[in-house]
Amino acid sequence: MTNLGQFEGPKRRAPRSPLATKWRRFRKNVFVSLAIDLLVIVGTALVLSLLIKTFLIRSFFIPSGSMLETLQIDDRIIVNELVPDIVPLNRGDIVVFKDPGGWLGLAPEIQLDPLSAAGEWLLSAFGIAAPDSSQHLVKRVIGLPGDHVVCCDVDGKLTINGQPITEPYLAPGAKPSEVEFDVVVPEGSFWVMGDNRPNSEDSRFHDDLPSKGFVGAEFVVGRAFVISWPFSNFTWLDNYPDVFKDVPKP
Repeated sequence: MTNLGQFEGPKRRAPRSPLATKWRRFRKNVFVSLAIDLLVIVGTALVLSLLIKTFLIRSFFIPSGSMLETLQIDDRIIVNELVPDIVPLNRGDIVVFKDPGGWLGLAPEIQLDPLSAAGEWLLSAFGIAAPDSSQHLVKRVIGLPGDHVVCCDVDGKLTINGQPITEPYLAPGAKPSEVEFDVVVPEGSFWVMGDNRPNSEDSRFHDDLPSKGFVGAEFVVGRAFVISWPFSNFTWLDNYPDVFKDVPKP
């Protein structure tokens, strides 16, 4: 017990453990400190990138010419994954979707060595690479649930709910369709077509499958909204609302 007025000296700190002392000296090294900070920054960026890729946006590359001239082979596109679960799809939107069954056939399995696989995973995590792009398809939404889509009228135009449309996004010289069809889009599904109609295996050519050529909403990954690479092709992707503005509700 200390008497009143008696000075009490500072309490002694408990001696640090040898491990704590070594860590403190190690941490004071400027290069080690910089490396640790860099690892924290990269780790944080990687986690954020993974979260964004999982819930918000994702990158894909274009493996074929079915969407020429809008999308060139090897273009990189960014996809909004909030569509269609939170944000609804519109006619004219360009969508990326998983194979509804039988559209792509069996894709060959590519074996990568461990180092290449790790690099591919890391680039994919940051949205730079898209190793599974060949397992997805990209087309333009033409028909929404309930729409009556017909090809073609006496003028050779596609009609939606009886309204003919003029499609400025078609590849030069391409007709709306060389194949006639008359479909009503089921609830929860979409009718999709490529802009390069003569070279697009789209909804028109899969009516013999269980999906009948329609793409269910559960297969849609999201809506493509920008070409991000190569930079010379950078552009925001248009859904041409004026093309569909006069289409009546089904």
